[in-house]
Amino acid sequence: MKDGFIKVSAISPRVSVADTKKNGERVGFESLALSESKIIVTPELYVCGATVGDLAKNETLLCGAKKALCEIAEKTKSLDALIFVGAPLRSAGKIYDCAVAINRGEILGATAKKYASGVFSPAPVSPAECEIGGKTITISAHPLYTHKSVENLVVGVEIGDDLFGVYSPACDCVSMGATVIVNLSARAEYADSYGDLLNMVKAQSQKLQCAYILSNAGYGESTTDLAFEESGIICQNGQVLCDRESSISSPFSAVIDVNAIAHQRKGNAQFSQKEREIEHFFSLTEQETVLFANQFNQFPFLPRQNQELEHILRLQARALATRIESARSKKIVLGLSGGLDSTLALIVAVRAVEFLGEESFSLKDIIAVTMPCFGTTKRTKSNAQKLAEAYHVTLKEVDITASVRQHLSDIGHDGVTADVTYENAQARERTQVIMDIANISGGIVVGTGDLSEVALGWSTYNGDHMSMYGVNSSVPKTLVRALVSYEKDKMAGDVPRRYDVETIACVLADILDTPVSPELTPAKEGEIAQITEDIVGPYELHDFFLYNFIVNGYTPKKVLRTATVAFNEKYTADIVKKWLKNFIRRFFTQQFKRSCMPDGAKVTAVSLSPRGAWKMPSDASATLWLDEIE
Repeated sequence: MKDGFIKVSAISPRVSVADTKKNGERVGFESLALSESKIIVTPELYVCGATVGDLAKNETLLCGAKKALCEIAEKTKSLDALIFVGAPLRSAGKIYDCAVAINRGEILGATAKKYASGVFSPAPVSPAECEIGGKTITISAHPLYTHKSVENLVVGVEIGDDLFGVYSPACDCVSMGATVIVNLSARAEYADSYGDLLNMVKAQSQKLQCAYILSNAGYGESTTDLAFEESGIICQNGQVLCDRESSISSPFSAVIDVNAIAHQRKGNAQFSQKEREIEHFFSLTEQETVLFANQFNQFPFLPRQNQELEHILRLQARALATRIESARSKKIVLGLSGGLDSTLALIVAVRAVEFLGEESFSLKDIIAVTMPCFGTTKRTKSNAQKLAEAYHVTLKEVDITASVRQHLSDIGHDGVTADVTYENAQARERTQVIMDIANISGGIVVGTGDLSEVALGWSTYNGDHMSMYGVNSSVPKTLVRALVSYEKDKMAGDVPRRYDVETIACVLADILDTPVSPELTPAKEGEIAQITEDIVGPYELHDFFLYNFIVNGYTPKKVLRTATVAFNEKYTADIVKKWLKNFIRRFFTQQFKRSCMPDGAKVTAVSLSPRGAWKMPSDASATLWLDEIE
């Protein structure tokens, strides 16, 4: 439970229809105690079977259900978990389809199904009462179960097809502050029905920004007219953490993060806007949840499907096309270095022209400028030239070596010492060149810097830091690589032969294989000498840090903990710690560059634009965050 991580399980034990005694004895909570699950969910009406039919009205079965609940409570006294058990309960002559909450042997309360039918009455408008084992409990529509000391662990309940209701109980629960929704379900199976259920749970967890745990009835339910197959689905914010396809057997278990859920809801008035009607408190031992590498996505910015990559490119291109039209620009000007970022910017520019149509803008109106200087290698220069020619855009070469040498001489630099002035003079000269080309041609300068560089401040202030529109400003380096790789594969496939697709595919493959570098220091024997990731750290780590720091609100020690687990086969804990310290230090000290960054559309979950996406003082201290890492 440390850092908000909670292990949860959905179980689908074998059920004997109408045999409440056997069901009460059979359920294997003891094995779950060994696995340290803190929230355990059984199927709908588990103690009697969801297919019990009109027997649910029978006094013998109702009494048997209460005895089964008492049996389960007694068996779980020593179990450090909050357990939800499906059972029929009667109050004031009405029978309710309920989820009964049990914690350390105590029956806390019951939630009734809202959209019940047949034998069962819909959830009562006002709380009803029921006596179980000598204790009176309440039956209500949407009680909450709140941990006594873990502030963000608040559990709400819905039952079965309540999930599909126009206004489901979960909506009320999250509006009162629930971060976790459990669903006790008994949905019969038929062709394609599981896919519908999975999609609905994903959508519900995404819409309500919550963790969602569903347990579905399985083996033992009556097959007189229906078929059942046990399943568990665990999602968080639209992401499937565990389901029937990823888990070979019950229990279906995963680790959820309630602190991340609470962070993502901050500032959203839809959550916690209602007073809590009925609230039960439970306790769990606060211990460190065991984390596994496959619980964390090493590349959280990368979409799972190619069509999502296509969608990102389309968003970038249309954003640029809109800016071109609004600026009444005649040309698109960009520096083309032969590296990943400028390559993606060119791809986006080409797509923007395609969107605008040849009658208003042609490919020749894209001016790609290569500006060789001290550190430029034959490899990157050649790739830039070949790529521009293959896309049929206008290519200009402006060798800036002489002008940079003159500038360095003018300010009293020896022109040899490869210090920060030596490097930045080249970056600023390149920006001046493309800005002036844009002026003389009536165009706009398209910035190529990506989100990872923006976060780290890995740019020259008023050099490559500046442009008239930053198409990659919310695209991190790992995603830049994925998008360029996608374009390469597309060109190698069956596409219209408008461009020299064979050359494009070949050049993109080599660009993907080229070390990331600003090429601002002299090459060594014709090879790149200045490798960015040797200086600032691996971009895959920085993108992991960035996503979890901004989106999930992780503290530095939580970022360190999860990154060490996620990358345990690639980086040691000391290496992760080293680069995390560098990330935090640079993220704070380089905010002044972000405070005046160019416009650029947000096309991923993160933008660091100062115009609403990320507001931070440029002189904020990183001391607290750095101290926490230590």
